[in-house]
This record gives sequence, C-alpha cells and structure tokens, in this order.
Amino acid sequence: MFRVISVNVNGIRAAAKKGFFEWMKRQNADVICVQEIKAQIDQLEDKIFWPKNYYSEYHSAQKKGYSGVAIYSRHKPDRVKVGLEWDLFDQEGRYLQFDFKVNNRNLSIASIYLPSGSSKEIRQEFKYQVMDFLDEKMKKMRRQRRDFVICGDWNIAHKKIDIKNWRGNQKNSGFLPEERAWMDQLFGHRGFIDAFREVNQKADEYTWWSNRGQAWANNVGWRIDYQVVTPGIAKAAKKASIYKRKRFSDHAPLIIDYDI
Repeated sequence: MFRVISVNVNGIRAAAKKGFFEWMKRQNADVICVQEIKAQIDQLEDKIFWPKNYYSEYHSAQKKGYSGVAIYSRHKPDRVKVGLEWDLFDQEGRYLQFDFKVNNRNLSIASIYLPSGSSKEIRQEFKYQVMDFLDEKMKKMRRQRRDFVICGDWNIAHKKIDIKNWRGNQKNSGFLPEERAWMDQLFGHRGFIDAFREVNQKADEYTWWSNRGQAWANNVGWRIDYQVVTPGIAKAAKKASIYKRKRFSDHAPLIIDYDI
C-alpha cells in the first residue's frame, strides 16, 4: 500500500514539541503533506525538521509566523513545484507539489492550504479569488496525463455530513452556499474525487475542532481536510481514517492507503 497523510499542524515547531515527527515515522507513510507550518527556513535548522530517510521541502510564507506548507517523502521526487505562479497566492506559501513515477504511473502529490475567510470580509473575498483561480488550474490538471493527489486544508466543509452543526453555520465562512457549490463543481463537472468518501461514508468524521467550548470533547467538528484525487487514483483508495488518539494541533491527520 502507498500511504499518504495530510495534516494541518498549526505551527510545525509546536507540533514537533508534541511528538509529531516521532509519530510520523511510525506511520510508515510514503508521503506526508503538511499545512500551516508558520515558520521560515532559517527557523527550521534543527535536524528534527529534516527527518532521516525522507526528502523534505518547505514553502514558507513571506510573512513570518504565518501559513506555509511542506512535504516529506520516502521517495525522491522527479520534480518539485513550488507555488502556482500567482504572486498573491504564492507569497502566502500555499502550494507545494512533488512529481513521481510510481509503478509506471505519473503521480503528482501536492500540499495545499486554502485561505480562511472567517477573520474579515476582505479575506473571504480573497478566498473566492483563490477558488476561481484554482478552478482554472485544476481544469488544466485534468487534461494532463497524470494522477493527482492534492492534500490539504481546503477550509470548506462540503456536505451536511461533514459538519456537526450545519444548520447554525450556513452563514459562516467554510460552509457558505457559494463555497459548497464550488466543491460540488470540483467533485462534479471538474471530475475530481473526495478520496476519503470513496471508502468511508460514516457520519461524525471530522478533521478540525474549534478551540472554543468543548468542541473536541463533544466531537463538534468540521471535515475541512481532504485528499482530492483524479479518478484513476481514486479507484486505488482502499482505506481512509482520521487519527485522533494524540493531538498535534486543532486538526487531525487524514490517512489514506492506495493500492498502486
């Protein structure tokens, strides 16, 4: 099995102190995609951030202590793509891609971090701009002769099953009708697939919990972390789970095994 993990760590240095890298090594994963590293390269000189036997790459935001993504891979990538060639998006460190050849399969695995629009209206407008931009980019991806696994925090809960209090959140960023319609398009006409739902249809499966109140204790969560995949790789998805035994951040790792 080819195991891929996606997790928003809400600060890679904080996650490291909570045992993230020790846990990661025990998972026997092939590729680990991380979001919201909140660190610059010069802050990651300690060897713990460059795990042995992994190819590691970071894409930091220009703004210190903000955003940023990373990938750790047990397989050497043929190509590394940093950013998506849009300055407003790339300066926030929101996309990193490794290209591989796996068993004669052209495979791209990316770590993506969509902006949240919950802090202020201008950020929600930027989120809509990002969604429009990604729609065009992903349309082009589908025309390539490659399989894609785009891992990350998409900051959108797609369906009612993906959020505990869906009635009370219909006017909140992350569950707005426009955002959900965009996901419908992504998983519909665009032809991408939610790999988790290919193999796990259970309710109450969440990847993020607010730090307010007793959200974690009462499992009042949102599923906003995804592995968005092309049809060829979706057929290979065999097992999907969300790791909750130990917490490294306000998100939980999403783990999917592919038979490729």
